[in-house]
Amino acid sequence: MRHVDSFEIQPPTPPSHNGVPRSAWARARRRVSRWHRPYTAALLLLDFAAVVLADWIAQEAFGQARAGFYNAQADPTWFYTVVFLLVPLGWLGALWGNRAYDRRYLGLGPEEYKRVIRGGVAVAATVSFVAFATKTDLSRYTVGFALAGAMVLVLFGRIAARFVLHRVRGRAGHAGHRMVLVGTLPECLEVYVAVTRNPSAGLVPVAIHITDGYAAARGIETPVPVYAGRDVLALVREVGGDTIAVCGSASAEPGELRRLAWQLEGSGVDLVVAPQLTDIAGPRVHIRPIEGLPLLHVEEPTLSGPALLAKNLMDRVAAGLGLLMLVPVFLAIGLAIRISDPGPVFFRQPRVGHEGRTFRVWKFRTMYVNAEERLAGLVDQNETDGMLFKMKQDPRVFPVGRFLRASSLDELPQLINVLWGEMSLVGPRPLPADDGDFLGDVRRRLLVRPGMTGLWQVSGRSDLSWDEAVRLDLYYVDNWSLAYDLSILWRTVGVVLIRKGAY
Repeated sequence: MRHVDSFEIQPPTPPSHNGVPRSAWARARRRVSRWHRPYTAALLLLDFAAVVLADWIAQEAFGQARAGFYNAQADPTWFYTVVFLLVPLGWLGALWGNRAYDRRYLGLGPEEYKRVIRGGVAVAATVSFVAFATKTDLSRYTVGFALAGAMVLVLFGRIAARFVLHRVRGRAGHAGHRMVLVGTLPECLEVYVAVTRNPSAGLVPVAIHITDGYAAARGIETPVPVYAGRDVLALVREVGGDTIAVCGSASAEPGELRRLAWQLEGSGVDLVVAPQLTDIAGPRVHIRPIEGLPLLHVEEPTLSGPALLAKNLMDRVAAGLGLLMLVPVFLAIGLAIRISDPGPVFFRQPRVGHEGRTFRVWKFRTMYVNAEERLAGLVDQNETDGMLFKMKQDPRVFPVGRFLRASSLDELPQLINVLWGEMSLVGPRPLPADDGDFLGDVRRRLLVRPGMTGLWQVSGRSDLSWDEAVRLDLYYVDNWSLAYDLSILWRTVGVVLIRKGAY
């Protein structure tokens, strides 16, 4: 942390121009941040290879693959040209047209995958239209298999590329954006915490430029250098930045944001705005321009309706199938528990659920039978600051139970709670019912069913502070969707495999 004592105040440098270009033919300077260029090139190659592979598998798997191509058996040149060159290029064109290579969507969030799927649908529609218009009798099984296979392989390629990108960002700190935060010090620090919470996002604040004068930050420790009274663009170049993030109220000053955008024309520096809306997901935020005034429209959280019914149906079906398939695993775990410590196989504890209703959660027993009696002597050794008691080396846990906790196998019986409608596959974690009433913001988490997994599990689990866990739970309540649930379930697999924060 840096200690702010004084500032070197310089008069602002006048902007290079006032928004009027010197020449209508002048070309803007290339963007300072260029990580997306080689990444996009790699995606183009991966996508092309994925489509070629899918087409090759399809034409090898079906004997009627060349149906509809004139004289394809005697001279397959035109067939191979269409299948292994024109169709893959068509895929790249459809993906590009649906902005699946847009740098704003690459590397983070589900929007990139959505655009890939839209591109696949566009390709399927185009192939169908061309075949109908030319009355070409193509092999339906071959075409369908090739299109579906290409979609799957392209998505897997994108997932693999994103994994590599995140590793590069997390370990080396490259392939990201070096940001200068502009605003009041509290607003800038809030944005700093938010963007550095997830290193895979690739947002690296390198400096803060405060708008309320150096006196507001005197004596305050900051994680990056703080400046005041400087020309922002000159400061960005001085610290090697490529992005300016205007925080909170700084974006509300009349004309200032517009003049800053003018000043950045042709500089290659990106401009982003962090409004005074925290923990609101992108799908709920829309810009609605009214007479030149861009209004930020925030939709209310979806806590009912068809999407919630679909979520409940998905929970019940998945829980029922999961219980049937896991019967041998349950028997093996139950036998191991009985051998380790004679007593009941399951542990049932009262928890607070949807709308404050109390239910008893199912878990495999991981502690000795006298664990509750021994808790009073261990309260002072609690390693969390919340409502749950946690110890990394809890002496009440027997060896098999320690393995069950580390691998999260002890949570599998909660599928029973999901099947009965007391829990969901994804949601806030259920908290004990004997810790009193839930007051303030914490009570809002009771608007949805608690989950077997959730944002806190995939973000650190027991390694998180209580305030951070509550923030993640409330974020989920306000922004959940079926796609978000599937994303969390996918991330849960990786977290369980590396045993992150499980004890």
